[in-house]
Parts: sequence; structure tokens; C-alpha cells
Amino acid sequence: MTSPSQKLLRTIAANLAGARHARKWSQQELADSSGVSLRMIGLIETGESNVSLATLGSLAAALNLTFSELVSGRASQDLPNKGVRLWQGIRSGTKVDLLQSFPATQVMELWKWTIAPGDRYQGEPDLPGYAEIVYVIRGELTLQWAQGTQALRAGDSFKFPSDHPYAFINSGKGSLSFTLNVVA
Repeated sequence: MTSPSQKLLRTIAANLAGARHARKWSQQELADSSGVSLRMIGLIETGESNVSLATLGSLAAALNLTFSELVSGRASQDLPNKGVRLWQGIRSGTKVDLLQSFPATQVMELWKWTIAPGDRYQGEPDLPGYAEIVYVIRGELTLQWAQGTQALRAGDSFKFPSDHPYAFINSGKGSLSFTLNVVA
């Protein structure tokens, strides 16, 4: 029986290889354009790597695809109502779902995050020029980013450049839920 994560990795592998072939690019040309190593591209295309969201974002941008087109094989406007599950934490209740994505100047994505108490997500840098906007729906979000730490509560929003490492942490006692917009 195939797990949801195995199915997602196979979808990403097929979409990445298909988009690269459609452009008549070698893996090396994609590596040069995206800044992702040749070895990592090979591992992703064979479904052997549990790839980071930031790496997928870099590959999608290099191929002029939206994130959702790379991970789901659907046009951005055709995402299912509940989105696409892309990451699950160690603790029950921690998950990342891509809800919407559409081209802006380059890209704009809307994400819904839920993080269980005590869990965290360590983000890798996005490409230069990218920014993220968080809006806390429920709970307390501790954002660690290049400029320090920012504590956010329900109703708070915050924008930060995401071309440096960052982390989302639920240091509260209850479940944390927030939206995240990625803009370039």
C-alpha cells in the first residue's frame, strides 16, 4: 500500500522531470538555473528524497511553475478545496497545507499552518526578493528570523523577508493556526 507521502514524492518526481523535459533542459541546466544541486535534482526525480519546501520553491521558480503545479500537477486555480498536504510534523496535529497559489509579479501563495504545542518548523531561505506574511488565527506563534524573534498572538500579522533561515514555533499550550502568504 502506498502512503500519502510516497504518492506525493512520486507526483513531484514526475512533475519535475516532465517540466524539465518540456523545456529540453538537462538536470545540470535546471541545477544551474535553480541553485539546487545536481545530486538533489536526481534524487527528487527518482522519488528518493524527502525534499524541503524551500527547495521545491526554487525548482518551481526556475521552471516558471507555481508551487502547486509542481507538487500537485494541477493548475493553481484547480487545487482541491482543502488544498494539498505537503508536510506533517512529528506530533499529531502539526501539518502544512497549500491552500491557494496564483501568479503575482512572480508568485503569490496562501498557506494554512497548524502546529501542535511544542512543535516547530525550521524553514530554509527562499530566493532573494521573497517575503512572507503571517496572520495568526489561533494560539501563539514565535517567529525566529534573521532580525530576531517575534511573538505573535491571534489577530496579529507580520511580514518578513524570507531569504534567510527562519522558524515557526508553537511555544504556547494550545494548538496554533495561522495563514502564510509567500510573495515575490
